[in-house]
Amino acid sequence: MKDISSHILDIVQNSISADADSIQISVEKNIEKNILKLLIIDNGKGMDKEFLEKVSDPYSTTRTTRKVGMGLALLKQHAERTKGYLKIESEINFGTEVKAEFELNNIDRQPIGDIAGTIVLLSAANPEIEFTYNHIYNESKYSFNTKEIKSVLGDMEISNPAIRKYLKEMINENISEIEK
Repeated sequence: MKDISSHILDIVQNSISADADSIQISVEKNIEKNILKLLIIDNGKGMDKEFLEKVSDPYSTTRTTRKVGMGLALLKQHAERTKGYLKIESEINFGTEVKAEFELNNIDRQPIGDIAGTIVLLSAANPEIEFTYNHIYNESKYSFNTKEIKSVLGDMEISNPAIRKYLKEMINENISEIEK
């Protein structure tokens, strides 16, 4: 995975596979504390304690198509390489919380990537899921919520190419605004 947005895409795919219908994604940059945090919370099936203990092992996966699951293992490796960590909490029938922290100015920290494109892609490809994206920069916050967007759009679909383009631009503009 080349950037943080790729990790988000991978983890959210796990949430979708776990039948989540509500997924919250947060990226927080704190310049003073020199921290970048990633938080993904879903209301999917959750994991039992036994699987949770080995979930970041690349040879632990629930997939039947292959015997390797690299996503969380790579996220853990990338976080630890930057003096950060990966923490996963989960409870059966209540969902999962994935939290990764990175040293913001660490030379080994991956770039953020195309967050706006990732959020719009996930929203358009999974219209039945309520996505909330929070971007926090020091004390400023921007939130994007598909439930709110759908109420504004009415009969128009998020998957419409013109709507996707507009939403991506809107998210990027709002992130740029709070990071000034």
